[in-house]
Amino acid sequence: MQTFFLFALIILSVVAMVIAISKLKMHPFVVMLVVALAVGLIWGAIFPESEITPTKVVNEVKGGFGSIMTSIGIVILCGTIIGTILEKTGAALTMANAILNIVGKKNSVLAMGAMGYVTGIPVFCDSGFVVLSPISRALAQQSNISLAVMATALSGGLYATHCLVPPTPGPIAMAGTLNADLGLTILIGLIVSVPAVAVAIVWAKMVSSKVEIPANSEYTLEELQQKYGKLPGALHSFSPILLPIVLIAIASIVDFPSKPLGEGIAYQIVMFIGNPVVALLLGVFLAMTLIPQSEKSKTLDWITQGVTDSAGILAITGAGSSFAAILKLLPIADSVGGLVNSGLGVIIPFVIAMILKLAMGASTVAMITTAGMMAPLMETMGYTSPVAKVLVVLAIGAGSMVASHANDSYFWVVSQFSDMKTEDAYKCQTGMTAAMGITIIILLFIISLFI
Repeated sequence: MQTFFLFALIILSVVAMVIAISKLKMHPFVVMLVVALAVGLIWGAIFPESEITPTKVVNEVKGGFGSIMTSIGIVILCGTIIGTILEKTGAALTMANAILNIVGKKNSVLAMGAMGYVTGIPVFCDSGFVVLSPISRALAQQSNISLAVMATALSGGLYATHCLVPPTPGPIAMAGTLNADLGLTILIGLIVSVPAVAVAIVWAKMVSSKVEIPANSEYTLEELQQKYGKLPGALHSFSPILLPIVLIAIASIVDFPSKPLGEGIAYQIVMFIGNPVVALLLGVFLAMTLIPQSEKSKTLDWITQGVTDSAGILAITGAGSSFAAILKLLPIADSVGGLVNSGLGVIIPFVIAMILKLAMGASTVAMITTAGMMAPLMETMGYTSPVAKVLVVLAIGAGSMVASHANDSYFWVVSQFSDMKTEDAYKCQTGMTAAMGITIIILLFIISLFI
């Protein structure tokens, strides 16, 4: 009977969140906090022997919020500031041009996917698409290719790293909730997101190519560069992203059980500068050097905008952690023993995230909510090794890709900035994101069989 009430309560809580967020248009922060409190109070009232008192519920909600802020709050703030500066200074455009020069204009579709892959690491996919859409139009016109093809490749590239690679807020929040090593999450996420981008490029060429949309580009690539004025150099533009990733990755390697550097002063220095907080803070200072002298007066405004933009993500992340803290009080692990032997493995978190994504539309909310639901199950399901935890993070990320449709703001950003009709956006954007997520979970499931 207790198991029945447990699953009924969890299902009702998720349904309540979906209705409140999607239908009543309430902010996820408020919804998740209220649901977390309600779940704790209801369980404590039905099963007093659990000793979940109202005071304990409130303390767990506060503790869950505070614990996730302790681990990733500063990281999210710094990552958002870096993304804002890259966008405002034109560094994102420089990065796109650098990739285009490497790949070549003849491979313009591949170039758009690669641009999205790199830009989506520090910049939100919505913002990244808006910033790079003029390049998409210019390349489509120059290559005499439908704008739908370019837009699909760009959207897929941005979406892959947005859902799978920190320091994007969703993957960071999941890593924090599930205690996954951030450096390892970045490394594996970067690798796994490559086939996701490949799927997007193939979809663009095979499906989106059948949707004819004229480029109607206002500028050529050369005119676009002149419009921005003097842009920062390529290496300089990439450095605020590359430095934190490299430092975090090195720290993860140095902290392997074999301790390749020992545990002396070298180890301490690498672990300090490779701490995500320090690494991202160094990235912020590097990003600030991108601001030209003529724009220095705007430094405070741009950093303030980054802080402001991150506020909503921090609030949702904290509320999601509060919900996770309440779920950890419930006897979930004791009630799902059958899942361990089900053979489904990483497909379970994938399906949960997919259902939430399809219902609510917001990938980040789906990621954070699913991570909270999975946290009490990790040990029971055998996901205790560093790699196993990362696979669960990425499985949730893959589920949150399936699929971007009409209740997702990104769906409308892509369609409106690419002159797509709604039915065409379903073919290009919705179909492509579904194919990406399904491909990644198949890949992750195969990998999980060998660890």
